[in-house]
Amino acid sequence: MSDTDLWTPNPELDLVIERDIAVPVAKVWAAWTKPELLKKWFTPRPWQTTEVELDLRPGGVFRSVMRSPEGEEHVNLGCYLEVVPERRLVWTDAMRAGFRPAPEPFMTGIMRFEPRGDSTHYVAMARHVDPATRKKHEEMGFHEGWGTTVKQLAELLEGM
Repeated sequence: MSDTDLWTPNPELDLVIERDIAVPVAKVWAAWTKPELLKKWFTPRPWQTTEVELDLRPGGVFRSVMRSPEGEEHVNLGCYLEVVPERRLVWTDAMRAGFRPAPEPFMTGIMRFEPRGDSTHYVAMARHVDPATRKKHEEMGFHEGWGTTVKQLAELLEGM
């Protein structure tokens, strides 16, 4: 498999959001790698991200807690597979920190940041094990949810 194939989505298994954000890659990278910034945009409003733990290295933890207006909490827990500063973050909930297997894997997230002058081409991909899991994620509101968060990300960064 070539490097290009690795980043090419499979429409039967993967969901993708792409946007151009009118800020340099360094700002987008900071928003993904600094917990205090991630909390400001990572969860579609009116939900909030209340906790973030990031250990930016392969095998390091990616953990966030999302809270609904009613107080319901959802924990996202996973492990980084690849960290390429200002270019790519790859993480999965199929493993916990230290590459320990997780009991119920759902997806692998690939975030790519491509410089385009003073802007960033942002690509977020959710990879799934089978078409049924992809469909479930889509029906859960992938496009609305991930689309909303990238809009919130752009608004935050373009306002800084």
